[in-house]
Amino acid sequence: MKKVFLWWLIAGSKGGENRARIILELKNRPYNANKLAEKLSLDYKTIRHHMDVLDENNIVESTGEKYGALYFLSDEMEGSYDTFMDIWEEFKKSDK
Repeated sequence: MKKVFLWWLIAGSKGGENRARIILELKNRPYNANKLAEKLSLDYKTIRHHMDVLDENNIVESTGEKYGALYFLSDEMEGSYDTFMDIWEEFKKSDK
């Protein structure tokens, strides 16, 4: 996964911080959209939107039916996780 793409997805677009928070949670374990909404204190529709963006960009994969689908990081994202963390750390510094 290209670093410039991850920069755009996290730091260069609206909603990037929430997408990063989702990625951080999915690194620990799979979640469905409802549980992610609870865990991150976000609206379910907001989570669904970000999950669609992450899915379309091969960041996450899902298994199961739409409402109960479990999301987890794609193999490609797992391989780029260190790069993501570098970007996340820079993003947090610049946000202060």
